[in-house]
Amino acid sequence: MKLLLTLCAAAALMSSCSTASKQKASGDKENAAAENTASPDAGGEEWTSLFDGKSLEGWKASEHPATFSVEDGMIKVAGPRAHLFYVGPVMDHDFKDFEFRAQVMTTHGSNSGIYFHTAYQDSGWPSKGYEVQVNNSHTDWRRTGSLYGIDDVKDVLVKDNEWYTEHIIVRGKHIIIKINDKTVVDYTEPDSVAQVTEANGRRISSGTFALQGHDPESTVFYKDIEVKPL
Repeated sequence: MKLLLTLCAAAALMSSCSTASKQKASGDKENAAAENTASPDAGGEEWTSLFDGKSLEGWKASEHPATFSVEDGMIKVAGPRAHLFYVGPVMDHDFKDFEFRAQVMTTHGSNSGIYFHTAYQDSGWPSKGYEVQVNNSHTDWRRTGSLYGIDDVKDVLVKDNEWYTEHIIVRGKHIIIKINDKTVVDYTEPDSVAQVTEANGRRISSGTFALQGHDPESTVFYKDIEVKPL
């Protein structure tokens, strides 16, 4: 009788352990599934390249297309005034809320810029969208990181002939510009266009990106051009 009770107790214990093991395994699977389906970042999107490092496929140049070329995985900007617009398939080249970043290198006396919420035009300075300045030593006093003519940076933050990161974040009417992870512009567009005294009608809307060829004396390089829709 004692032996029978002992065997029953052992069987009950094994059953209990098996149930607990199954429950733990099920919980582990659920946790693993939750981890695998979690978004890669708070924005729920991943970075997508806009430049393949080999060609200008997905980009369209205005005025003087020869201002833009590809060298050693970089976009080289050197020549008369022109703008290189992204016209590729990512988001059908129409971005509203996003993060944009690129590696940039200027040479002495050079000027360039990164436009956002813009649209292709054949000639002239883009009339739509905002420009983020690229300029460390040009005669224009508005330096790298400026939201041009709106919230300007006077200090030289990075050196010519050295790569740095230019990072633009737009969410709603809020614009943040970072240079090498340092926030240099934190701007919220006023509701009334009349309050934007130097904007010449520039407004938050949606659109594409453009790289600026400013003048024949300027040479600037871009690489690792990426966007993350928000």
